[in-house]
Amino acid sequence: MPQEVSTELQRVVRRWQQLPLDHALSRVPTVRAVLVDLAGADAARLPDLGPAVVMDQLTVLVHDACTAGGPGVDALPRRLRGLLAELG
Repeated sequence: MPQEVSTELQRVVRRWQQLPLDHALSRVPTVRAVLVDLAGADAARLPDLGPAVVMDQLTVLVHDACTAGGPGVDALPRRLRGLLAELG
C-alpha cells in the first residue's frame, strides 16, 4: 500500500474511533458509499455489518484496491481525505 494511502487511511480510522456513537451511526451511509464504490462489481456481496466493523471493511477494500492497482489507486488519498472531512 502506498505510504500516502496508508497515512490517510490511518487518519480516517483514528477519527472514526473518536466519534460518539450517534455521530458514527449517522455517518455509516457515507462510509458505505465509499465501500460500495471500492467494491465495484462485488458491491452486492458487501454486507452491512454496522459501525463497529465498517473501518475494518474500509481497510480491507483499500488494501485490495492498492493490490489490484488500476487508475483509481491514485485517487485514493484524495478520496480518503474527503471521507475524513465528511466525518467531521
